[in-house]
Formats: sequence, C-alpha cells, structure tokens
Amino acid sequence: MNGPKIYLQINGMNIITQTTVSSFAVMVILCVAGYLLGRNLKKRPGGLQVITEKGVTVIYNLVEDTMGKHNSYWTPYIGALFLSSLGGSFIGMTGIFRSTTSDISTTLTWALMTSFLVWGCTIKNSGLKTFLKGYINPMNIISDIAQPVSMAFRHFGNIMGGSVLTSLLYTALAAASAAILGLIRSSGIAVIAIVAVLGIAAFFFGRKKKKLALKILGIALFAIAVCAALEYFGAFKEIPILEVGIPGVLSLYFDVFSGFVQALVFSLLTMVYVGMACPPKEEK
Repeated sequence: MNGPKIYLQINGMNIITQTTVSSFAVMVILCVAGYLLGRNLKKRPGGLQVITEKGVTVIYNLVEDTMGKHNSYWTPYIGALFLSSLGGSFIGMTGIFRSTTSDISTTLTWALMTSFLVWGCTIKNSGLKTFLKGYINPMNIISDIAQPVSMAFRHFGNIMGGSVLTSLLYTALAAASAAILGLIRSSGIAVIAIVAVLGIAAFFFGRKKKKLALKILGIALFAIAVCAALEYFGAFKEIPILEVGIPGVLSLYFDVFSGFVQALVFSLLTMVYVGMACPPKEEK
C-alpha cells in the first residue's frame, strides 16, 4: 500500500493529492444527488421520494434522540458528515478513486472540526472565563488533545487496515492461483480433464442432493480446469482465477459494513460531544 498520489506541489506543500480529487468527487456526487432527490417534491410522493423522506426522518430522529430536540438544527451538518464519510469509504471500491477515509488528513480534519465546534459551543453557552477555567485541571487539556486524535485514528485505522488486508489478500490469491493452475497445467491434459469431470460430477451430485456447497465446489473445479486448459494451450499466460469472487465476499465486510459502521460511529461521537456542549437552557 502506498500513500495518496501527489498531483500538485508548491514550495514543498501538497496542494492537490489523490485524496483531494476523491473528496471533490464525493462532494459533487452528494450535491448532484441532493439536487435530484430534492427537486419536484410532490404531496403524493413516489417511491424514490418516500425513501428520501424516510432517510431524512431517520437522521433527524437519530440527532434528536442523541443530542436532544433542542439541537435538531445540527441535523444537516451530521447528515453531511455521515454521508461524506460513507461516500469517502465507498468511493475506493470503484477502483478509480482512493478512499478519502484511508488518509489520516481527512479524518483528522473532521475530528478537529468536532473539537472546534465543542469549544465554540462551550464558550457560547458558558462564557470564555468558564471555558478557560476548566483548563486549570491538566486532565481537561489531555482530554481535549486525546479526543480528536482518538476519533481520527479510529476511523482512519479501520478503513486503512481493511485496504491493507484486501491488498494482501489479492497478492496471496494471485500467488495461489499461479501455483494451483501451474501444477494442474504441468501435469498434462489428462489431469485437466479429470479435474473437469470431477467438477461436473460434483455439481450434478450437489444439485441432486440439494447441497449448495457441492455445487459451488463443482463450479470451482470446472472453472479451474477450464483456466488450466487455456493456459496449457497458450491462450493465456496466467489467469488469477482465485481473485474472482473471494475478494468480493470479504469486501462486503471490509468496504461496505466497516465503512458504514465507522461513518455511524464517527457521527455518533460528534453528536455526543457537541450535544454535551449544547445542553438545554434549563440545564445550563
């Protein structure tokens, strides 16, 4: 795994990087989606409008349940933060853009924004004198430093760790594909035919007994035999057969599930910290 590519550098400062391009791509996608989903709203909504309204309602309810109804005006910001995190993680699955959340600069910026919001709300609600008085206790200083650092590294670490594991998996599967197909190919056309027959037999036996595992095994063996035959006759040099399907299943966790969970956790932490700094008037 390498860091983001640098496209423009001025006086040693990285002005435009791969992460910057990905961030702008996510921003454009969200803006276009917001425009398309928000136009031509009707009193009798269609299916897409119903889904959109339900999503907005869910976010508003989440913010009000976590921060209190008096803080419902934070919903647009929390929604934008959640969707930016989710889109930033998912955009890496395109193979064109790099995940913005796999760059510590992105998550650290969001975490610092949360800290600045907390400090600003605390000063607004309690006054500058009370805010500064809290730093008499050194633990408060440590807490204010640890808060953005922990938020940033938690989000970054999970997404970056998933990307590293996925890259290692692709490398391992490519090596395994070369080893397995090379062994079968070098054994001759007879062995290739035997593997193909075994695959067909396993598939039909699994179909008869209604065993999904046997059917999958049969398909896998037949596919391996076909790829080995193609390599044997020189149609292809190396076919990474094991890289098909297996990474996609694991991607459901590392890219989809983990990306959603981290976006939700980051948004929830932001709501908790900002909500504590913005209590109801009667609790001030």
